[in-house]
Formats: sequence, structure tokens, C-alpha cells
Amino acid sequence: MSDAPASPPASVPAVPAPVPVPAHFQTFLAFDFGLKRTGVASGNRLLSTATPQATIKAEGDARFAQVEARIKEWQPDALVIGVPYHPDGAPHENTRRAQKFARQLRGRFNLQVFEVDERYSTTEALSSGARDADAASACIILEQFLRSLT
Repeated sequence: MSDAPASPPASVPAVPAPVPVPAHFQTFLAFDFGLKRTGVASGNRLLSTATPQATIKAEGDARFAQVEARIKEWQPDALVIGVPYHPDGAPHENTRRAQKFARQLRGRFNLQVFEVDERYSTTEALSSGARDADAASACIILEQFLRSLT
């Protein structure tokens, strides 16, 4: 028997390893991507807290116009995107959609984008009684990311 750690089955790709975050990155905008609504939160590394922002209720170019307005308002050092996976870590259609959104943000706004595994963030937001589950989910995603930096 080998002492090597077991790797996930070939049919279930592993969740990507975190990318190192430069120390000079202090402020972040986070997005909980959805087809109709995208939750938004702002936060900073110093306090490791996130604040919900108004959810974007738009699709396509209209969504990106609102994202651009938020980026101009908050001037973040980087962006954080929640990427959903099945409980076993397997990707699904929304995984690919969120990753595509992340690539589009990188390309359009020339900011570094960090992806965070956001399994259960919406469930957690709903169970906490959030009025805006999308914005609350974006906060959960961003705070999870900020905690990983310490």
C-alpha cells in the first residue's frame, strides 16, 4: 500500500487551487453570478469584512455596464467571483457560466479575478434570513476569500 494521498476520481475534476493574492491588494468587489441577478459585495483585507451592495438585476451588456459603474465607484484592487460546484466538487453548467463571467471581467476591466468555491453560500444567506440573498451570498463569498488571506 502506498502512503500517497488519494486523488479524486478522474471523472470529478478537483476544485482549482487558490491563486496567491499580492499583499498590496487591499480592496475587493465580489460577485455571486446568476443568470438574472448578480449579488455584489465590497470589502477590504484590513478588516476582513464585506458589505452587501445592491444586487445587479440585468443580463448581458446591461450587467457589464452596472459592473463597470461599481468598479468606478469602489475602485477595487481585484475582483472575487463565487464559483458553484456540486457537493462532491464536480462542476456543472453554472460552474462554467461563473467561470466565463470571471474571464469576461478579466478581459473587460483588466483586473485580477479570484475564484472562490461558493458551495452553499446562497443556502447560508437564506438560512440567515437575508432580505437580498444574492448580496448576502456575495458577502459570504468575499468574507470566505478574505479569511483565506490571513
